[in-house]
Amino acid sequence: MQRIDELNRRWVQEEVHKVSEPESVSRSAAKESSAQSSSLFRDLLSLCMRVGSIMLAFMILFTFLYGLVRYSEPSMAPSIKDGDLVLFYRYSGAGYLPQDVIVLKYGEQKQVRRVIATAGDTVDITEEGLVINGALQQEPEIYRKAERYRDGVSFPLTVPEGQVFVLGDCRAGATDSRIYGCVKIEDTLGKVMTVIRRRSI
Repeated sequence: MQRIDELNRRWVQEEVHKVSEPESVSRSAAKESSAQSSSLFRDLLSLCMRVGSIMLAFMILFTFLYGLVRYSEPSMAPSIKDGDLVLFYRYSGAGYLPQDVIVLKYGEQKQVRRVIATAGDTVDITEEGLVINGALQQEPEIYRKAERYRDGVSFPLTVPEGQVFVLGDCRAGATDSRIYGCVKIEDTLGKVMTVIRRRSI
């Protein structure tokens, strides 16, 4: 009889162990799943914060330090073509030099033009071409010589302090300082750093 009671107790213990073991495994699996979910949420949050930081950095850079403009006219061909993207640096106005390509405001438009002369230089356009401080300019990258416009400014002219004289590389028909005169540096947006060509032609 005692032997039977002992066997019964063992059987009950084994059955209880069988019932409690899945519950323990289930609780362990639930804890592991919860930990994985929490880790995934932290990773996702960290990724979102990194992406947000990068976007904020780009926003600050392209608002205060750099600028990007889509060029949409033929006046700077062949160096810059219609459809090109122009990246410029905003804080270079005080140091413009002849041959710098800059972005400027003309009315409601943004123009890209080449600096030809700076403060104190005397600009003239003669039958021979562009003359700066009495010297005829050799411009191998310019396909047509500069000509005066009938309704443009009078030459020769001396560039005032704080201004620059600009021309388009495509000298025929470009709206530039031959029309509106010298440009105040405060009306310029910056110096072109690079051109991203969007067309192969």
